Amino acid sequence: MKIKEIIVVEGKDDTTAIKRAVNADTIETNGSAVDNAVIDRIRLAQQTRGVIIFTDPDYPGERIRKIISEKVPGCKHAFLPKEEALAKRNKGVGIEHASNESIRRALGTVKQEMAEYKGEVTWEDLVDAGLIGGDKAKDRRERLGKILKIGYTNGKQLYKRIQMFQISKETFGKAIIQVLQEEKKNERHCNS
Repeated sequence: MKIKEIIVVEGKDDTTAIKRAVNADTIETNGSAVDNAVIDRIRLAQQTRGVIIFTDPDYPGERIRKIISEKVPGCKHAFLPKEEALAKRNKGVGIEHASNESIRRALGTVKQEMAEYKGEVTWEDLVDAGLIGGDKAKDRRERLGKILKIGYTNGKQLYKRIQMFQISKETFGKAIIQVLQEEKKNERHCNS
C-alpha cells in the first residue's frame, strides 16, 4: 500500500511501524512541543503532497494533533483505537505497538478536515444521545469515535470533530443507533 501524503507521527518508533506496514514518508514531531521548524515542514508537505496526522491515541498525541490542525489547516487525520495501540502487558500506548493490519486499516479510513462548517449535528444532539454528561457518556463517546473513525474525545472535542469532518446528521444518527444497540447487547450479556 503506497501513501501519497506525508504522514506526521510523533517519533522514530512510529516511523518504523508505518514503514513496516505501508510505503510512505513521514515527518516526526519528536514530542508534544512541536517547534516552528517542524510546523514549517508540515506546512510545506501539506502544500506539495498533503498531510495525514497519525498520532498516538493518548493525551500527548491529541495535543500534537490539535497544535498541527490549528497551525496547518486542511490536514487529513488517521485514528488508531487505543486497544489496537497497547504495548504488551499494557506498558504504554502508541502507533509503534500496533499491528501492520491496524495501521493499514487506520490509514485506509482517513478523515479530511474541513474548515468553516456549520453542520447539521448540534450540541443538543450530543446531549440527547447521552454523549455529554451522565454515567454512560464516556463509553458512548469512545464507541462512537470508533464507529465514525474519528478517535476518542471528550464532549467539546467530539462536537468540534463532527463539525470538522462534516459528519452528517444521518451518519451520526446511524452511528448512535449502533452504539445503543451494542450497549443493550452488552448489558444483556452481563445480566445473563
